[in-house]
Amino acid sequence: MNVVEKIKVSIVGASGYAGGELLRLLLNHPNVEINQLTCQQNQGKRVSMIHPNLRKRFEGVFVDKSELSETDFLFLATPHGIMNKELPQYQKLAKKIVDLSADYRLNNADDYKKWYKFEHANPELLKESVYGIPELHREEIKKASLVAGPGCGATTMIFSLWPLREFTEKAIIDLKVGSSASGAAFSMASHHPERTNAVRPYSPFLHRHSAEAEQETGIKVDVTAHAIQMVRGILGTTHLTLKEKLSEKDVWQKFREAYSDEQFVRIVKDREGVYRLPEPKIVAGTNFVDIGFTIDPRSGRVIVFTAIDNLCRGSAGQGIQSMNLMMGFEESLGLNDLGLHPV
Repeated sequence: MNVVEKIKVSIVGASGYAGGELLRLLLNHPNVEINQLTCQQNQGKRVSMIHPNLRKRFEGVFVDKSELSETDFLFLATPHGIMNKELPQYQKLAKKIVDLSADYRLNNADDYKKWYKFEHANPELLKESVYGIPELHREEIKKASLVAGPGCGATTMIFSLWPLREFTEKAIIDLKVGSSASGAAFSMASHHPERTNAVRPYSPFLHRHSAEAEQETGIKVDVTAHAIQMVRGILGTTHLTLKEKLSEKDVWQKFREAYSDEQFVRIVKDREGVYRLPEPKIVAGTNFVDIGFTIDPRSGRVIVFTAIDNLCRGSAGQGIQSMNLMMGFEESLGLNDLGLHPV
């Protein structure tokens, strides 16, 4: 029996929701050994105190980032606006890095002033970064030393748009977003009495993930996001008026051409039943993208529905999928869990 040599993986910013999701998935990865986990506010504390789902599976402690040593692979799971300044110091510790923040997603440094309100401190590194959707950039990711994990909203939008990008120049997109997409930091908007029973528009225009969707697909997007009473998940509803009329059969063909060989993309085409269109709770805890569509018979408008788990497919799971490619592993390692039903 061959013994697989494991790689050592460390996580910077491991106490947040994305960091916890990375740990949950990596602990079941056959080729990974957890190395060091940083958290400035909780250094010295057991990791399971912050991520109680890991009790009896992982009882390591958080360390200060100054204690990090060299490692085979490094995940960066810090808030936006930190790694654009600090990344070079981490590149000395690992030859392969996935950054889950927004700091290396955009190709143009000037776009950070517009969308994130900061001036990029290391714009030359944007040329090294590969945008981390494997279904679009698989070969580049295999060769990359730095991969930028896409935003969860952007992931949802891009999968909706990609198959029909040649047939439209503009899309109107509605995002229904679970509370965990806001991160673990507290705010009035995430306070339980304020969030519960809410369907709240919070980004009616200029959603910052628009920049990623436009960069990757070439389609102008107008996006409105809503906070809803759900912890995990995003449902994107994308409205497309095509340059030329396509039949339902034609549209199905475009989706099959784009995704039929992709193990983590499920085309939902049931004709009847409760789940005949994608729904976020069906993909909770998984790396799947569920995608389907319908066509308005009156106007010919194509309506695409896309569901993901924002913490898994929209962050940690997609990052691990990229890690597998970067390290020469089978792409699905550590990501084969099915969703729960019912939830």
